[in-house]
Amino acid sequence: MKPEHHYSVDVAWLGNRGSGTSHYREYGRQNVIAAAGKPVIEASADRTFHGDADRWNPEELLVAALSECHMLSFLHVAVVHGVVVTAYTDAAEGVMLQEGDGGRFTSVTLHPRVTVAGPLDEERFERMHREAGEKCFIANSVNFPVRHEGVLVVEPAI
Repeated sequence: MKPEHHYSVDVAWLGNRGSGTSHYREYGRQNVIAAAGKPVIEASADRTFHGDADRWNPEELLVAALSECHMLSFLHVAVVHGVVVTAYTDAAEGVMLQEGDGGRFTSVTLHPRVTVAGPLDEERFERMHREAGEKCFIANSVNFPVRHEGVLVVEPAI
C-alpha cells in the first residue's frame, strides 16, 4: 500500500469593500493563506487582474513551489550521489497563456545555480537535475513542461 500524505491550508478572502462581488471592479482580491503553526502568507491576484502587486499571487506561488520542490529533490539526489552542495539559488520563470477569462501555464524554466565542493562534470550534473525532476512531487503533478537550465559552480580546491 502506497502512503498518502494530506496537506491542509486555510484561505480567507479579505476583499469585500462593502458590496461584495456586485461588480468586477467593486471587490478586492486580497486574501490570506494559512496553515497550522506557520506564518500567514498575504496574497492577492496578479496586478494584471486587479490584484495588489505587493502580495504573492497564485501564479508566483506555483512557480515558487516548483522551484523549491526541485531544489529539495536535487539536494536529496546530491546526497545519494555523494556530491556535496554548498550553495543553491534559483531564478525561476513561468509562462502563462491567457485564453479569454481563463488560461494555463505553458512552461516553467528553473535556472538553478548550484555550487559544489569537489569535482563534478556537466553531464553528471545534468543527470542529477533530470533525476531531481523525476522525484519532484509538484513537477509530477502539473501538465506542462518544467525545464532545468542549471549552472554548475565548482569550488576551487584548497
